[in-house]
Amino acid sequence: MAETIAFTLNDKPVRVTTDGQKPLLWVLRTDFGLTGTKPSCGQAHCGTCTVLVDNKAVRSCVYPVRNASGREVRTIEGLAQNGELHPLQKAFVAHDALQCGYCTPGMILTAYSLLLQNPEPTREEIVQGLDRNLCRCGAHTRIIDAIQAAAQAMKGGKVQ
Repeated sequence: MAETIAFTLNDKPVRVTTDGQKPLLWVLRTDFGLTGTKPSCGQAHCGTCTVLVDNKAVRSCVYPVRNASGREVRTIEGLAQNGELHPLQKAFVAHDALQCGYCTPGMILTAYSLLLQNPEPTREEIVQGLDRNLCRCGAHTRIIDAIQAAAQAMKGGKVQ
């Protein structure tokens, strides 16, 4: 049964009328045209579909859109501000941490959530924080390096 769900999407209030059980992933892609959030396993195993809900990383492939009601949702498209890439995005580019790029939005948003909770994570804490995000290209080492560089940049440093 269709219901109207209102939430904030990338800093803008939105409403959508749809089945409340529909996964947020598909609402973002089909109703809002935000295709940066990628489908993959459909079972919350790989992290490719990760978005932020109230700044916490969630797997949008299994997250019912009704759970987003009244919340703030951020996708990879909403991370850059005023045309300026976020330090995480800059660091991923600078460290060549994106090969095919398919997992990259989920990696970046998971890292963003991690850095909000722990602004100075150790390498091991980054590895643990990203443990459930899979990269089939094998760019994990460069991804970790990029997140460490972004942590410094987010504290006012420069992306190295």
